[in-house]
Amino acid sequence: MNEKLQCGAVTALIALFLITMPVAFAQSNNAPHELDDLAAGNANDAPRYKVDPFWPKELPNNWIMGAVGGLFVDRQDHIWVLQRPGTSTKVELGSSQNPPISDCCNKTPSLLEFDTAGNVIRSWGGPAFVKDWPTTEHAIWVDKDGNVWISGSGADDRQVIKFTSDGQPLLEIGRKSTEPKNNQDTSLLGQPAAITVDDEAHEVYIGDGYMNNRVVVYDSDTGKFKRGWGAYGIPLSQISNAVESSGTGGAADEGRSPATAGSQKIAPYKAGDLPDKQFRSPVHCVRIANDGLVYVCDRHNDRIQVFTKQGKFLKEFFLRTAALHNGSTWTLAFSHDLEQKYMLVVDGEDNHIFVMRRSDGVVVSSFGHAGRNAGQFIEVHQIGMDSKGDIYTGEVITAKRLQKFILQK
Repeated sequence: MNEKLQCGAVTALIALFLITMPVAFAQSNNAPHELDDLAAGNANDAPRYKVDPFWPKELPNNWIMGAVGGLFVDRQDHIWVLQRPGTSTKVELGSSQNPPISDCCNKTPSLLEFDTAGNVIRSWGGPAFVKDWPTTEHAIWVDKDGNVWISGSGADDRQVIKFTSDGQPLLEIGRKSTEPKNNQDTSLLGQPAAITVDDEAHEVYIGDGYMNNRVVVYDSDTGKFKRGWGAYGIPLSQISNAVESSGTGGAADEGRSPATAGSQKIAPYKAGDLPDKQFRSPVHCVRIANDGLVYVCDRHNDRIQVFTKQGKFLKEFFLRTAALHNGSTWTLAFSHDLEQKYMLVVDGEDNHIFVMRRSDGVVVSSFGHAGRNAGQFIEVHQIGMDSKGDIYTGEVITAKRLQKFILQK
């Protein structure tokens, strides 16, 4: 009898442990990991996270969240979200119909600023806010002076706009246009997907984008073009202007019209192909680490390439190369430690966040799973990190959701 009681107590303790353990380990067995990497690279100091199911708080003014195009955490730990009000459905905007069909909701401004408690503390922006407001909101960045940079990935979004924190326009790089894809033209962008400002150098790096397939750098004060490159650091003159064939994912899969300019087509990505000599569209992230290295998400090629700030290629890491359709490397954040030993790589196709060693690209853990419960994802699209190491994520397509994950000490 005593043995039975002891067995039951042990079983209960194991169940309690499984329920309360951090997300990074709780869901790891459910993910299609690269098992060799996980076995070789498992590290006790890898960051672990637990979802906060109560963040953010209910939006004010009877608002409702659309698809999250961009997300950024500033130096004050304010979370800036660039969402897409145009993705809210008639049913979701029931109280805005004439006559109203329900008691919720109203269309929400495109830009929302949250505090770490989940309260909205500022909002502005949306269609017609300025002449060239993006058709499809995408990237957002806030520089050290509090200026807000945004981009769009719609068919005519060929621009990045810089605003003050309260929405006064300061600078525009490019303009709205329906001109054909042209990686050699630096006066226009091509559905830019990512923005990073190097405050000390007064430069803005742009992952360009859903139409083009390059990285371009401009003066962040004047908007003057400075330099750019393609995969493996090739010059702009060598970047192909071919367009992606249908069926490869990309623009249409996030509710946008894919670029149709040009007659030359890129063959769909296939697992096992030799590494592509060009970036595929979209070039979905550009991030600068503390040591000055530049990390670029080549999403449809399932890889991250690493460069100097001048565009010299250094190395590349591949992730989930079996991931087709929308690819595996959507965006990334660096770990909270000073040396930024790890990267948190967002895979919106498989709906995981992989913890990858920055030195060699070895995957040491992951968390997340496809689903609508807290801690799960439907096309997780963006990530940001605050000064405590907590992370915030945003989802697109039908999820239209923000989540917060707390770093476990």
